[in-house]
Amino acid sequence: MPIRVLIADDHAIVRIGLRKILQTQRDIVVIGEAADGHEALALAMNRERPCDLIIMDIAMPGINGIDATRTIREYLKEIKIVILSMYDTSEHIHRAFQAGADGYLLKGVAGDEIITAIRAVVRGDRYYGKGVATPVSPEQSQEKNLLDQLSKREREVLQLVVAGKSSAEIAEILSLAGNTPDVYRSRIMKKLRVKNTASLVKLAMQLGASFQE
Repeated sequence: MPIRVLIADDHAIVRIGLRKILQTQRDIVVIGEAADGHEALALAMNRERPCDLIIMDIAMPGINGIDATRTIREYLKEIKIVILSMYDTSEHIHRAFQAGADGYLLKGVAGDEIITAIRAVVRGDRYYGKGVATPVSPEQSQEKNLLDQLSKREREVLQLVVAGKSSAEIAEILSLAGNTPDVYRSRIMKKLRVKNTASLVKLAMQLGASFQE
């Protein structure tokens, strides 16, 4: 029986490209496409058209790919999930495997590697694609989220920094002394291992769902 694959990505051109790649293989059949996390969940739970594996993007509207992975893993443990994402940070990789992903690939990989990954996870292996920053083992998945290192006040300051607020505005909003926001900003940058505000904002936005309280 061929491997039944569901493609979940909010970009139609990506879905079309993946379908063309997979259709060249006799042992793989694409049984559906989803443009967001909600649709991926609905199709995954459709027992009339069961799938064996989902190729899942992370950044999708509605439910993101990591939250969708977590929900699918809770109810449909038999379905394999391969993340195909533009994000190559160890934080995203950690969150994906913690949610229950079986493999992680970066967008832009060759079609042959996507096929290799599919066959590997169906066999029961965990697959790390070329260019993946940090292979995350089950033991490493117990590590704390980067943002968990921040105190509640530091998270509040970070949210305002991401929102584009100046130090003076942050001080007023949070009722802080004049230079206190800068002290918090420096402390946050040290904890998150970034060297400037632009990198701090970029990292915070990339962390996405885990940024919420």
